Amino acid sequence: MFYLYSYRLFKSDSKTQLSIIYLLNYQKKQKNMKNIVLESARGVKNGKVQLAFSQIINTGTSGANVLGLLNKSDDRFNQQKPRYSWMTAEKADVLAQFGVDLSGLAEGDVLEIGAVDPRLTSNPDAELNIQITESTEGSEYDVANFETRAKRAGKDGDFIMKDGKYIYVKTSVVAGPAKHTILTDTTRESVSGSASAIADALNS
Repeated sequence: MFYLYSYRLFKSDSKTQLSIIYLLNYQKKQKNMKNIVLESARGVKNGKVQLAFSQIINTGTSGANVLGLLNKSDDRFNQQKPRYSWMTAEKADVLAQFGVDLSGLAEGDVLEIGAVDPRLTSNPDAELNIQITESTEGSEYDVANFETRAKRAGKDGDFIMKDGKYIYVKTSVVAGPAKHTILTDTTRESVSGSASAIADALNS
């Protein structure tokens, strides 16, 4: 098991940055592996923290990228973007499970951690993974902000629909293999077409 902890504290009320970096049996090639990374912690309300995790994920739903295979030697064709998941936690429990002391993290402060392949103290043999769940049922916030919350083909691309409904993507961190739920037999709907459909529904 290899870890990289890279601590950097950004104060919300000043430009002061405290950087403490230390390595534990770390190898550079570990960066290229698809381990989950505990990226950072942010102080939030009620004395809690929000942990940010990232991981490069292959859901196995797409065919082989022939263009990528034919340009495998060109790094520009092999830059996969990680998926992110955020979770709120108690500072004491983060210390108990990950050994990271966040007791001094104030609301609004961000601590960059950079822990590769973090393990829970209570379950050290289980790898953590980000799990993706797609559903046509979104929260009230999702539905009210579907323009940015619903699944799209790229940042400003067409909406990806399932049976005429928007798809919402949730991420969570699980101990053990991830069991992704990816909706299939989907269709694309242009932004203009979606706006027309909403206008018709409101005027009917």
